[in-house]
Amino acid sequence: MSFPPLALIASALVMSIIIFVRYVLTSGLFDWLTRRQMAGLYRGKWPQIRREGFWSLLNCIIYGVPAGIVAWGWQAHHWTRIYDDAHAYPLWWLPLSVFAYLALHDAYFYWTHRWMHRPRVFGIAHAVHHESRPPTAWAAMSFHPYEGLTGAIVIPALVFFIPIHVGALALVLTIMTVMGVTNHMGWEMFPRWLVRSRLGAYLITASHHQRHHDQYLCNFGLYFRWWDRWCGTDKGLSNW
Repeated sequence: MSFPPLALIASALVMSIIIFVRYVLTSGLFDWLTRRQMAGLYRGKWPQIRREGFWSLLNCIIYGVPAGIVAWGWQAHHWTRIYDDAHAYPLWWLPLSVFAYLALHDAYFYWTHRWMHRPRVFGIAHAVHHESRPPTAWAAMSFHPYEGLTGAIVIPALVFFIPIHVGALALVLTIMTVMGVTNHMGWEMFPRWLVRSRLGAYLITASHHQRHHDQYLCNFGLYFRWWDRWCGTDKGLSNW
């Protein structure tokens, strides 16, 4: 029986730690902002936040494994399409690659998220995420490991097929983390004029995602509202 090389194991461990630190710093920041902006919103929430932290820690490990494989494959074997020379592709590809990754991730998330709301699948996996009522800034990675596995593979899979600069990939991961946290924190951080604008009609913010947590069978998207609009599952914004 052969075992993974130590470099691969070390890469997965390092990536798990990085993901955990990123989660703690981002969720901690927006938890602090929530307590400043909305005093009392998280009062009595400690048992829920502790549970969210437990599930999130497990998922940091789960997310770290494919991320570690990607980092190891990129550095040691050049398996991926990640590049660090900004001139390897036209400069217009930098923003376009970010949008491509977000759009593909959004499509994948919409359909897997909607599938997880089928009664049997919901009970097995996705119910853990919806135990947070209402969710807090610590809920972005609070889900069952089965759900964690479906979410952990999509970005690592894309880097084997679609070229992306390492800086652009870092931006994608930053957007993913910040939107995941801010959409769950229980208040809208963006100004009303933006949320209610024509641009806001196509972006998912806390006002949109909160309605999903209130009603369950609507507003399944991650970054953009177009799949919800196309499939008739967009039920608008919460009544904040």
